[in-house]
Amino acid sequence: MHQPEKILKEYWGYEGFRPLQKEIICSILDKRDTLALLPTGGGKSICYQVPALINDGLCLVISPLIALMQDQVGRLKELDISATCIHSGMHFNDVKRTLDNAMHGAYKLLYISPERLQTDLFRDYMTEFDVSLIAVDEAHCISQWGHDFRPDYLKISDIRATYPNAPVLALTATATEEVQKDIIKQLHLNREAVFTQSFARNNIFYGINYSENKNGDTLKSVHKDCSIIYCRSRKQTEAVSKYLAQQGIATAAYHAGMSKDKREEAQESWMKNEAQVMVATTAFGMGIDKPDVRMVMHYDAPEHLEAYYQEAGRAGRDGKQSFATAFYNSADIKRLMESTDIQYPPEAYLRQVYQAVVEYLQIPIGTEPDQYYSFDLFDYCHKFSLKASHAIHALKLLEQEGFWTLSEAVYSPATLQFTTGRDVLDEFNATDNNLGYVVTGLLRMYNTIFHFPTPVRESAISKQLKISKDELIPILIRLHKMGILEYNKPGEGPQMFFHHYRVDSRHLIIDLNRIAILRKRHEARTETMIAFLENKTECRERVLLRYFGEQDKKDCGHCDVCIAKAVTKVNARDLKTELLQVIEKFGEIGITELITGYPALVKAEALDILRIMIDEQILELHGNGNISKHK
Repeated sequence: MHQPEKILKEYWGYEGFRPLQKEIICSILDKRDTLALLPTGGGKSICYQVPALINDGLCLVISPLIALMQDQVGRLKELDISATCIHSGMHFNDVKRTLDNAMHGAYKLLYISPERLQTDLFRDYMTEFDVSLIAVDEAHCISQWGHDFRPDYLKISDIRATYPNAPVLALTATATEEVQKDIIKQLHLNREAVFTQSFARNNIFYGINYSENKNGDTLKSVHKDCSIIYCRSRKQTEAVSKYLAQQGIATAAYHAGMSKDKREEAQESWMKNEAQVMVATTAFGMGIDKPDVRMVMHYDAPEHLEAYYQEAGRAGRDGKQSFATAFYNSADIKRLMESTDIQYPPEAYLRQVYQAVVEYLQIPIGTEPDQYYSFDLFDYCHKFSLKASHAIHALKLLEQEGFWTLSEAVYSPATLQFTTGRDVLDEFNATDNNLGYVVTGLLRMYNTIFHFPTPVRESAISKQLKISKDELIPILIRLHKMGILEYNKPGEGPQMFFHHYRVDSRHLIIDLNRIAILRKRHEARTETMIAFLENKTECRERVLLRYFGEQDKKDCGHCDVCIAKAVTKVNARDLKTELLQVIEKFGEIGITELITGYPALVKAEALDILRIMIDEQILELHGNGNISKHK
């Protein structure tokens, strides 16, 4: 058995690699810069994790998604692989301790957010790392012409000079030909090997439906098996989840406005199939490896084809028949048409938003750059009378101009570290029984508490010491004020990493020409999305493949347009035979998907025929609402 297969079997228990994984790994082991385009669920992380274990040294993984980093590190630790991450939610001392450990070879993989690469602290340590591979996840973020440009990614190429012998692996699921070329250029990939897996997903049925009654149509179409329903807003997410629950469907809701505990609880119930349907904003799904998702539904029209393809691709990762259904109506089309003006506001509005930010964060003119601030979007908008749906796009545009980086909500556990010596503590314990009791208990519970900030759970401490949490926290605060220990309270919320010296908004230099180009490109992407929704004549998968630069193939046969094409005039065919042929082709299919392409009169006739065939046991109706040929 070759070494990559041996590592794969030893740690992950898999007998063989998925398509292109082995080729990508061998390219990296040959020290070649590599660009890998693997669709959602294609197993991108294995492509750098296996070489990380084979090579000596450290694999540096750059990722913009904190939740994804934490999830990956958690899984690797379960496999007994030494890994950790550095992100914007961590305290300075925690970052320093992690970098110290990395310098001494404690980890095989270090995940880091791109803005952290620019900090003085990281740059002080980076020359001491023995880096064997630089893996850049979500590599499309480096292209300002892509759908998710993040300027911090442009700085990644700067660190290459420090590690001249380390190859770069750029990974993405969605990139047009133009974005692929930009990735190669911006990352300075040399002698690059490019691996592209087909964007075709033969096991996914693509269906787009016009709907003026989305709740009713969602109820009719949603699979009772494991499903995801994407909604545009937090409010819509909660409303749809509540509606389905009232109809007897086990649902969970997930969006960034929920507490960490609530999000984790929702995700866990869905992962365990206790809740069959997850109703979520697009914040949900990235990095979640659940192979048995039978349906992904878009309650609202997606913003662009990249998002649609990536989210739809979370269905059917196990290769079994699955469905990607999207609803739209005239309100969705109007929203998409108006999105350009909202996402690319005038210069005066950008300056207004900048001025409001520096006032909100209370940053004086000339303040040093590269500092983190807590930033609550809704509180900010409320204080400055800004509409959140508009302000967020201005904030992102200014982020792309390099002024700051906005991170997602980050949970920081409480940390404790004693800042005095044991002799002082012994004397202190003798003079104050109550505080001394807590100090002694902490020393017994945490053996690292003298050396560095140690993550703790206040509830675990209160349980161990047999005092209430309400009693414990004032004691910890008092010890902190007395200089006995350093107590950092737990926190959760988005952060803003301010990159530059704060200036008066009137003197802010904004590249209006670049924004004008982006505006035109957004208009083109929006028009493409609208055309995709309203398309009734061209195979949907062919449209997707062409968009991502893949040569046109024959009609897929597994989308609503292809089924509609198969429909001939009512009088010129045997509808029963036709329905059976489609059912046999798919093996198992939902009734809605089966008849979606038929005119209204034919749909009624088809439903009658299907009922008769079920009664006659020619067809079998499953609990999830699908039908198949009776065995």
